[in-house]
Amino acid sequence: MMLEYNAAQSEGEAAVYLFDLRAEQRFDPEVRVERVLGTVEDGDVAVACWEPGQISPYHCHPYATEIYFCFEGGGRMRTPDDVVDVVPGAVVVHPPGEFHEYVNGRERTLLFRVRYGADRSARTLAWRGMAGWDPSPLDLNYLREQPGTPAVTQLE
Repeated sequence: MMLEYNAAQSEGEAAVYLFDLRAEQRFDPEVRVERVLGTVEDGDVAVACWEPGQISPYHCHPYATEIYFCFEGGGRMRTPDDVVDVVPGAVVVHPPGEFHEYVNGRERTLLFRVRYGADRSARTLAWRGMAGWDPSPLDLNYLREQPGTPAVTQLE
């Protein structure tokens, strides 16, 4: 449920949005639920709901920064250089092009996500939590061009 503050804005004045994350949460035992709540210029804000053990794709956003705030629950975030615990109150910032994978912990997790950049699309290297997943041609083309990524021939 989005509650909009300053709905009667004058021309040129930006609206301020207020979201009730608990009212927006939706869970599915089969796959994480990510719901975009709104967009502002080159960004969007979303709520991401995770059941125990769910895993995101190992992916990046080549031209967007992705920020997660853990509202409740938690898990572990993996990047090429580190694995960090994500706990309530934690904020994780992924700069453009940084590969990352989230593995949810033992309880339901509610994350607030902000993604900012003119092109917010993702490129995925792998998805441990999704049997039968294969990279798209766009993923493969992007990965071929990136130094330091695992051999793309292993994915084809």
